Amino acid sequence: MTQREKIWTLPVLPLRNTVLFPFAVLPLSVGRDRSVAAVETAASKSDNELIVVAQRDGTQDEPRWEDLYRVGTRAVLRKVGRNPQGVLEVLVQGLDRVQIVEELKEERFFRAKVRAFPLPADPTVETEALRREVLDLARKALSFVNAEAAAGVAALFQGATEPARLVYGLASILNLEPAKEQALLEARTFGEALRLLHEYLSREVQILEVRHEIARHAQTEINREQREYLLRQQLKAIREELGEKSPEEAELALLRERLAKAGLPEEVRREVEREFSRLERLPAAAAEYHVLRSYLDFVLDLPWNRRSESRVDLARARQVLDEDHFDLKDVKDRILEHLAVLQLNPGARAPILCFVGPPGVGKTSLGQSIARALGRTFERTSLGGLHDEAELRGHRRTYIGAMPGRILQALRRAGVRNPVLMLDEVDKLGQDFRGDPAAALLEILDPAQNVAFRDNYLDLPFDLSQVFFITTANRTDTIPAPLLDRMEVLRLSGYSEEEKLEIARRYLIARQIREAGLPPERLNLTDEALRYLVSRYTREAGVRQLERTIGRLARKIAREVVEDPSRPSRPLGVPEVRALLGRESVFPEEIRRELPAGVAPGLAWTETGGEVLYVEAVRLPDRKDLLVTGQVGPVMQESARAAWSFVQAQADRLGIDRALFRNAGVHVHVPAGAIPKDGPSAGVTIAAALASLYTGRPCRHDTAMTGEITLTGLVLPVGGVKEKVLAARRAGLRRVLLPRQNQPDLEELPGEVRAEMTFVPVDRIEEVLAEVLAAEPAGGRAEVPIRRGKVA
Repeated sequence: MTQREKIWTLPVLPLRNTVLFPFAVLPLSVGRDRSVAAVETAASKSDNELIVVAQRDGTQDEPRWEDLYRVGTRAVLRKVGRNPQGVLEVLVQGLDRVQIVEELKEERFFRAKVRAFPLPADPTVETEALRREVLDLARKALSFVNAEAAAGVAALFQGATEPARLVYGLASILNLEPAKEQALLEARTFGEALRLLHEYLSREVQILEVRHEIARHAQTEINREQREYLLRQQLKAIREELGEKSPEEAELALLRERLAKAGLPEEVRREVEREFSRLERLPAAAAEYHVLRSYLDFVLDLPWNRRSESRVDLARARQVLDEDHFDLKDVKDRILEHLAVLQLNPGARAPILCFVGPPGVGKTSLGQSIARALGRTFERTSLGGLHDEAELRGHRRTYIGAMPGRILQALRRAGVRNPVLMLDEVDKLGQDFRGDPAAALLEILDPAQNVAFRDNYLDLPFDLSQVFFITTANRTDTIPAPLLDRMEVLRLSGYSEEEKLEIARRYLIARQIREAGLPPERLNLTDEALRYLVSRYTREAGVRQLERTIGRLARKIAREVVEDPSRPSRPLGVPEVRALLGRESVFPEEIRRELPAGVAPGLAWTETGGEVLYVEAVRLPDRKDLLVTGQVGPVMQESARAAWSFVQAQADRLGIDRALFRNAGVHVHVPAGAIPKDGPSAGVTIAAALASLYTGRPCRHDTAMTGEITLTGLVLPVGGVKEKVLAARRAGLRRVLLPRQNQPDLEELPGEVRAEMTFVPVDRIEEVLAEVLAAEPAGGRAEVPIRRGKVA
C-alpha cells in the first residue's frame, strides 16, 4: 500500500481560532469535554496520534461535523499534563496533512478515517520565481521585526528542499487570520501555496512598512521637540543679551498696563498689586502661575468704574412698555413710579422688583423693556434648580477648577456696574448639603449689604448697589420669607380670551410672520379663526403656547408657499385652521347642568391658570370618619376637616339629623386624582358639598365659589381671583361667590368680563349656603331654612 492510499482511524481535536501546520509545534489548553476525551484516547495509544482540525466558526462551544473543515493535520502528542487550575495542557506536533474521508460515530468525541494529503511539487520556472520572491518578502518582513534574526531564518528556509517544509514553516511564523491559514493548508499544489503565501506576505510587508513609517514620524516629532527646546533656550539667551522681553514678560507688561488703567478702588488696588507681585516671582511652568493669571484677568475684566449713562425719561419709558406689552396697567404704573424716583434722585438705590405670575405672561420681557427704557445693558441668569450656594457666591481659589459666582460673571458679561440683572425662577431654588442659595441671595439683594459684596473667588469687595435687580417667580409660597421681604412683588395675572386675541393681533402674529419669512398677507387670520385657535388649541394663563401654535400655523403656510409659489393668498377661517393644525387638542369646559346632592362647583388656581373643580361627597355606611381623596395636600385636607366639623356643629341650624353623622362616615373626592392639589381656597366648596349631601338639597349648577372657612363659619380671602373668574367664565358659569375681602381684586378683570359675570361677596358660610343650595331637597322633603346673610 502506498503512502497516498494509507488510511488512519484517529480521534479528532477541533481548534477554535488557529490552524496547526505540519512540522509545527503548538501548545494547547483543552477544556471542552469532547476535546478532553479525544486527547485522553490518543494519549492511551502507543503512537499518541490524533487529527487536529480547525472550526469554521471559533465562537461555537459545541461544534458538529459540518462545522469542521475537511482538511487538517495528523499530529502526535509530545506532552500531556494539567495546570494548577486543573485545565488539560498539551503540546502537539504536526506530522503531515490529511483529509477526512469518513466520519465515525462516537459518543464522547469526534473520530474519523483520514488519508494522507501531501503537497505535490510542480518544478517550473514560475514556481522557482515564486519561491525566491516569497523568500525575499519573508526576509523583508522579518527585518522589520528583528533584523539580526531575519538573515538566519531566511538562510534556514533558503536551503529547504521539501516544498511542504518551506510553505508551512513560513506560514507558522506569520500572524495570519485562521481563514487564510486554512486556505494555505488546503492548497493542492506547491505553486498554489506559493501564490497564496506571496499574497499574504505582500500585504504583511505593506502593513509593517506603514507601522515603521508611523514609528519613524513619532521619533522625528520627539527629536523635533527636543530640538525646539534647545532653540528656545538659545533664543532666550539671545534675547537677554539684546535686552528684549520674553513672551511671559511681555504678557506681564500688558497685564501691568491694564492694571494701571483699571481705576480700581484703593483697597482693591493694594490687594491686586500684592497678587501681581507674587505672579512676577513665579516661574511660567508653575501650576499656581496660571491660576493667579486667570484670577487677575477676571479682576481686571470686572467693571469697577464703568457704567452706562442711564437716561430716565418717563414718556419714553411708558412708550417702550406700551410697545412691548398689552394692558398690565397696574404693573406698568408701579414700574414708572420707581423710574420717576430714579429720575428725581439719580443716586437712589434701585428697587428690587419681583414679577410673580403664571408662565408666559411676559415677566422676562418686562425686564428687557425696563432695560431698554433706561438705556441700560440687560443680563439674565436662571436660578431654577440651583442647589449649590457656590454657584452664586463662587468657589474659593484653593479648589481646583474654582470659578466666580454667577452674579459677578453676569456683571463681567454686561461690562458695566449698573446693568438690569434679571434672576429668573427665584421660586425654584433648591437646598441641600452644599448650602442654601436663597440665603446667599439675602446679601446680594439687600441694598444695605451689597455695597461691599464679597464673592468667594474674588475675595474683594464689589459694589452691587448700582445694579437694577429684577426677579421672577411663578408663585411666592416657595420663596423664603426673609428673601421675599427684600423684594417688592408685582403680580402679573393671567390673560382673558379677549386680551389674548389683542396680544396675538398686536405682537404674536407679526413676530411669527417675520420668523417664518412670510409675506404679511399670507397669514391673515379672521377674528373667528383666531378665537377658535385660542380656545381649541391652547389652555394657559399666558400666551406662550398660543405663540407656538401660531408659529406652527406659519410654518405650514411657509411650506405651502415653497411648494406652490403661485398659490394665491387667502383669509384663514375656522375650516382652514382646522385643516392645517389637525385635531383639536383642547376641549371647552362644560358645566354640569344637573348636580346631585353632595356635589359643589369650586374654583382652583394653578400655575397655568384657573380651573373649575367639582367637589363630590357621599356617605359611607361602613365608616365613621372623613375620607378625602384626589391627591389633595395637607392644607386642603385641613380645609375638609374644618368644613366637616362646621357642618356637624351647625347641624341643628342647617336642619340636619345628627344621627346621620353617627350612622355613617363621609367620602370627599376632588376629581382628576392624577393631578396634585393643595391650597387654602377649597374650604367653602367642601362645606357646600357636605351641607348639600346631608340636607339633600343640590347646589346651583350656574354658581361657582371660592374661599377658605374657619370653624366659626367665617369666609377668608384667597388669591388668584382673576384666574379663577376667567376659568368660571370659560366653563359657562356666570355667577361666582367669593370672600367680601376679595372684592378689590375684581378691578383687575377686564370690563367685558365684569359685565358678563355676577359676583356675590360673602362674609360667612351661612350666606354661601343660602346662595347656592336649592330651596328644597331633591326628594321634596321640607328642611329647616338657613339664615340668609346680607349680600352685597
